Amino acid sequence: MTEPARDGDNQATPATWLRDKQKSGTSTEAALEFFDSLRAATLDEMDGRWRGSGLHTGHKLDGLLEAFGWYGKEFSGPDFVYPLLFETGGGEVYAVNPKRIPYWLLIRLRGASFSCRRLWRGLLSLLRPLVDTQKPGARIRMLETRGKLSATMIYDFLPIQAGFRRVDNETLLGLMDPRDVAQPFFFVLRRPTS
Repeated sequence: MTEPARDGDNQATPATWLRDKQKSGTSTEAALEFFDSLRAATLDEMDGRWRGSGLHTGHKLDGLLEAFGWYGKEFSGPDFVYPLLFETGGGEVYAVNPKRIPYWLLIRLRGASFSCRRLWRGLLSLLRPLVDTQKPGARIRMLETRGKLSATMIYDFLPIQAGFRRVDNETLLGLMDPRDVAQPFFFVLRRPTS
C-alpha cells in the first residue's frame, strides 16, 4: 500500500492528492516528491488502453497534447506500445506515429490561443493519413527511474523515455524524460471506465 502523500499539514490519499493537483497545478519539486512516494508499476500492470491527462507543473508541454485531441496510450505487450493515441471529434481513437509529430512545433504553439489550437487540432485530423499508423512507436521495459525499477516506455525514434508509478489500481503517474530537457513532463493515465 502506498503511503499517503503529505501536502503541508493536510494528509491525503495519493488519488486525492493527484486529483487536487490536476485541478490546481503543482511545482515540479512537489510532483517529483509525489512520484517518488509511489510504488513502481510493473509490465503486467501496463497492459491495455489508457486515457491520458496532464499534471501541470509549468512545463512547456502542459496542456498541449490535450488541446490537440490526445486520448492516451496503449500497451499490448513489451514490444507493442502505441504512445500517442488521439481522438477525433466523433470519438474515434487512432494511433499517431511519434516520428511524424514535430516536437518543435508543439513547443511553439504552447502560447497559442485556444481558437488557434482548435485549428491545429482540425489540421491534425486532416493530416491523419500522413500521421496515422498501425505500427507500434515504443517499447516498454523494466528500467530504473529515480531509484526504483519501474515499467518504462522507450520511444523508437525519439530520445524520450517515460517511467510509471502506480497511484491506485486504475491510475498511473508518468514522468517523461526527454534528452536535453532538464524539467520532466508529468502526465496521468487512467483506465477508461467503459
